[in-house]
Amino acid sequence: MQPRHPHPPDLQTIQVTPTSSSSSHTRLAELDALRGIAAMAVVLFHYFTKFDELFGHTTPPVLVLPWGHYNGVNLFALGHYGVNLFFMISGFVIFMTLERTKKPMDFVVSRFSRLFPAYWAAVVLTFSVVWVLGLPGKEVTLGQAIANLTMVHSFLNVPHVDGVYWTLEVELLFYAWAFLAYRLGWLHKVHALLLTALALRLLYFITAEFFHVNLPWIASRYLILNFIAWFALGVMVYRLSGRASMGNNTRGADLGVAASAIGLLSLVHTPWLGLLAFVLTCVLWGAARGHLPWLGNRIFLGLGTISYTLYLVHENIGWAVMRPLQAAGWSSLASILLALLASLTLATALTLLVERPAMALLRGRYKKRQSSLSVSSQGPSS
Repeated sequence: MQPRHPHPPDLQTIQVTPTSSSSSHTRLAELDALRGIAAMAVVLFHYFTKFDELFGHTTPPVLVLPWGHYNGVNLFALGHYGVNLFFMISGFVIFMTLERTKKPMDFVVSRFSRLFPAYWAAVVLTFSVVWVLGLPGKEVTLGQAIANLTMVHSFLNVPHVDGVYWTLEVELLFYAWAFLAYRLGWLHKVHALLLTALALRLLYFITAEFFHVNLPWIASRYLILNFIAWFALGVMVYRLSGRASMGNNTRGADLGVAASAIGLLSLVHTPWLGLLAFVLTCVLWGAARGHLPWLGNRIFLGLGTISYTLYLVHENIGWAVMRPLQAAGWSSLASILLALLASLTLATALTLLVERPAMALLRGRYKKRQSSLSVSSQGPSS
């Protein structure tokens, strides 16, 4: 089944600066805005719905906000689908980046500088806040926190400093498979590769549903079969947007893979999830084509700027703030608003003080080193 609670955004949340030397290829601000909206959806889900499930609100905060319900449906509970949008955006931007990458190390440096410095700061900050304020069931030891700094700790069964980190494993695996396809020169075979992965996911479903046979879970995990449909949709939207630098005459194949991914989600999960996938696909395509001008709103663009750090710091820190406030008599809504303010402030600080400076420093040094190597390889002029 589709996981109800996104235990991690980059969310995935993955903001990409193309690694080619061409300055004409810039980040799509619209995709950043969508990422910001997705991050906020996850935050609201965690604060309104998941906190209530784990710790219990002192008062029902969603009832205070009339727009929080629609015909009896708690809209905040739908926020966890923001993670699915994260995965779609990653499929889009990672393939865009790889198609424009000249050297393998360009991609590695780009991803490392983008993800790790902010992540390290978030791990230290979250561990410290939870250690001071306490958060039953969510605390880890210092040794486990140090292991979290590798970002591959979950492969060693080390618990997360913050539950939202689970998506980082999914993202890293997608990066690895996409990078392998790039190194093998198989990016032009993306349709066959994705259809194979979708077929494997269908095979897992059929054997379990009709023959009561569970195929090896480890293969499903490392092939990210439970999430491959969302990445596939992102990749196909990238190609259908007209931005792909190769294979622009494959519209039929692009639509076929996208339809297969949506059909798979409808069959393996629910028709509702398939419908959601279709809607999100249209939204992502509209953003990529510039047909959604409302995404240029300063609030959405601002959220997009801090989406990665907001995703990393909001959950456990927010909960650790909300619990003592509600125990002291604060209303649930007031504690949520303060936790939201704290998360937005911390995310902004990490973005401005850690993420951007570190990314600029690491990429600048790499570029300088590459320039030095290029000069050295040319030798002394005659």
